[in-house]
Amino acid sequence: VNFKIGMTSIITRTACPCCGSNAILDKFTCEDFTVSHESFSIWECNNCTLLFTQAVPEQKAMEPYYKSEVYISHTDSEKGIANKIYKLARRYTLKWKLNLIKVALGKEFDTINILDIGCGTGAFLNGAVEAGWHVTGLEPDDGARTVCRDKYQIEAEVPSRLFELPAQHFDAVTLWHVLEHVHQLHEYMAEIKRVLKPGGTAFIALPNYTSSDAAFYHEYWAAYDVPRHLYHFSPIAVNKLVEQHKMKTAFIKPMWLDAFYIALLSEGYKKGNGNLVTAFSQGLLSNLKAYSNKSLCSSLVYVIKHDD
Repeated sequence: VNFKIGMTSIITRTACPCCGSNAILDKFTCEDFTVSHESFSIWECNNCTLLFTQAVPEQKAMEPYYKSEVYISHTDSEKGIANKIYKLARRYTLKWKLNLIKVALGKEFDTINILDIGCGTGAFLNGAVEAGWHVTGLEPDDGARTVCRDKYQIEAEVPSRLFELPAQHFDAVTLWHVLEHVHQLHEYMAEIKRVLKPGGTAFIALPNYTSSDAAFYHEYWAAYDVPRHLYHFSPIAVNKLVEQHKMKTAFIKPMWLDAFYIALLSEGYKKGNGNLVTAFSQGLLSNLKAYSNKSLCSSLVYVIKHDD
């Protein structure tokens, strides 16, 4: 794969992509350990606390950075111990996600009309179908859409369809570790609000760089995942973003298992192998530190209400 991208395809920001502040500065450098092994700078906004990847390829030039046999969200791969563990954990988290949505929406919702943005190979959508829900899935990767169709008989659509969907149509919109990949950050937030019914709910799962595992692994923390992750959120930054779109974060839920998976990948990036014992220890330590303050968990689901 050729990663020599012309300068016209590079986005260099002079202001924060979340709040628009010019109070930004270069913090540190991360390597793309998954695909290209290029280095990218991560910058910080002193106003809203967002971290963001600087000098990233434009959206049309991003495809090569997702072409990896071990990129599980696009291939459903079982190669490598990390992906095997991921798929085991996914069986549990699938039920957890469905229950979270039911509880957040309320018992009056017997049948839920749901939009999953960045649906990948369709495992979550399939679970929603089995629960009797009406589903719509959007996914940019051709291969992932093919797996979704062939494995689950669900026809995912391209992301541009988001801007064509009817207004006030969905009870819930979900983005499971997707928003950090989206070039059109504010446009997507505006569309999420537009397509939600009044009283509807968005569920946005994101890595949390304020977690202790992020501090421990620093530039080797797998959830930085440059350049695919364009933004690196803190709870403060998410709330700032949500408020700009006149929605509100009702509550957050920790994703406790993510700390172990991220630690395993990070161990591999730092030492060349994914030491299970060390990774489990770091994941456990991160969760223990977050137990009394759940906003410090390695990954968080932000439950966001559209109250208009």
